[in-house]
Amino acid sequence: MNGAENSDVEIVPISERYIEGYHRCLDSVAREIKYLGFVKAPSIESSKKFVSSNIENDVPQFVALKGDEVIGWCDIVPGKREGLTHCGTLGMGVHKDHRRRGIGTRLMERTLEEAKVQNIERVELEVYASNSPAINLYEKRGFVREGVKIKARKLDGVYDDIIVMALFI
Repeated sequence: MNGAENSDVEIVPISERYIEGYHRCLDSVAREIKYLGFVKAPSIESSKKFVSSNIENDVPQFVALKGDEVIGWCDIVPGKREGLTHCGTLGMGVHKDHRRRGIGTRLMERTLEEAKVQNIERVELEVYASNSPAINLYEKRGFVREGVKIKARKLDGVYDDIIVMALFI
């Protein structure tokens, strides 16, 4: 990665003003039908509710901006149940036109820093086995494989395993 390639990309906390851009980016990644657990973004109302709740509850959520355009996001949503509040679930994505430039790494690092401030100790994620670039990113950061859900997704007649990973921070 060339640092100059993304020097114009800013990593900032999510705010109300970025909800529509976040939703567009989320939808774009979802419609690729290979990285996320859904094939299109939830409704804009659902995205507004999710982001507003994250802001209200100090959930670590950041977006990558190129100018005013949201080109990526990362969030770590803490567990709510008794005994699981030290754990958080990571979700992230980068628009296809901006991958392989270190933006995902920057997003994840900033979000993990904030998760630590918020007393999240364990970060969990699930990733499709076919998503080698994401798996490499997570393993570089120290995430370890904890298990595999065999043939957990079947889309257009094709199975994919889900790899369960975690990191203690």
